[in-house]
Amino acid sequence: MLIAVIILAISLVAMIAWHFEVMRRYDAVIRDVQREKVKIQTEERRVFDFLHNIGEALTHETRPSDLHGSIVEGALRILEAQGGALYLADKTGMQLRPVFISKNCPPFVELPPQQGNATTSLQNRLKLQAVGTGVGLVGGVLKQNAALFLPLDDARLAPARAHGANSAFLAPLTYAGQHLGVLAVARTGDAEPFGPEHSHTFEALAEQSAFSLFDAILHQEAAEKKQIEKDLSVANEVQRILLPSESPQLDGYEIAGSNVPARYLSGDYFDFIPLDADRCGVVIADVSGKGVPAALLMAMCRSALRLLAPNGESPADVMRKLNAQLYPDIKEDMFISVAYAILDRRESVVHLARAGHDAPLVYRANDGSVQTVKPPGMAVGIDSGSAFNKSTADFSLPLEPGDCLVLYTDGVTEALNKQGDEFGLEATKRAIQASAPEGAAAIVSRVSADVRAFIGDHPQHDDITLIAIRKK
Repeated sequence: MLIAVIILAISLVAMIAWHFEVMRRYDAVIRDVQREKVKIQTEERRVFDFLHNIGEALTHETRPSDLHGSIVEGALRILEAQGGALYLADKTGMQLRPVFISKNCPPFVELPPQQGNATTSLQNRLKLQAVGTGVGLVGGVLKQNAALFLPLDDARLAPARAHGANSAFLAPLTYAGQHLGVLAVARTGDAEPFGPEHSHTFEALAEQSAFSLFDAILHQEAAEKKQIEKDLSVANEVQRILLPSESPQLDGYEIAGSNVPARYLSGDYFDFIPLDADRCGVVIADVSGKGVPAALLMAMCRSALRLLAPNGESPADVMRKLNAQLYPDIKEDMFISVAYAILDRRESVVHLARAGHDAPLVYRANDGSVQTVKPPGMAVGIDSGSAFNKSTADFSLPLEPGDCLVLYTDGVTEALNKQGDEFGLEATKRAIQASAPEGAAAIVSRVSADVRAFIGDHPQHDDITLIAIRKK
């Protein structure tokens, strides 16, 4: 009986001990689960903060450097790292330049030795050191387009290890097929080294960072495009101011002109220049090329002509002086075609010089015909003066009442429809014949309307400029 009691007591003690051991282990498991939960929650909070900061940095008002700092510092917080760097590819794609180097960042690139007694800090030296794509750790990561884990014993960690690093991660930042840069982080000193288990988190951060950088690039390009469009709009307004706002009033003549640019800025130019009480200069010009360069050269041409015309003895004389003034400043692949006429209210003759411009057209009221007038001359800016001066000559064109002189740029005759056909010289002549009896303004209006109808919904590829002069 006693033995049975003893056995029972031992069994009870064993059961109690087993129970306590189970409870102890259960509590340990619970504590481990709670610690893991806290760890996960902490990491989730850090990731959320990272994404929030990235989102804040993507606002239009934020500088790019703020986004760069948010990426590196956010990665350091999430991975509990002590140093990090962000390198971005330049526009050529051949160089990676440091855009953010954190405090205590070890070197991920080779640094040249300091000169003399220089004591530049490591961080400042890293900020100045770019690296070629495919060169070293950073360049190699981008070229191979694969993340890299460097444990303590990896020989490639040596440069960073010399400055306290015990492990590191590097990852290419690639999005939509574009190689944007490289993100690098390291643990240093007594911090627990990175392990392979951190790879997933780091690569996820790199992926999000690449997306953010790509989005920032799109924002920046959109902002730059908007600013360019704004600048071009202002330039267009300025250029419109340079064109005549109204036709001149000269006894014996009726004058009209118009300019329709194909883009924001026009390389075409026309002007009415008062010479004295009896005379008026009429000029039309077309600068080779398009866009800003052509518009700037057009403005130069206008300024020079306005300066030279009042003192010119004849149209050809003005063209020679214009070429002499502009030739030194015109690029080799550019030139200006010009036609310049002088109207005198005391005469029924128009004095004209043509510097490589489209041949003017003359409407004769007596028979309704349209003729081509071809004074000699080469474009401004092609020759320094010897050949230009010899080829440029004055041409006197008598006009009877009802006759019309029409000056135009090749944007009229070479206007294209969607089939690729040109409007052409004959269609231009027909439009002049149909409208000349109604006056100069009617010619400009009719030719412009016919060209627009011919083009249809096809984009206008060149500037369209017209001047019509009718003898009363």
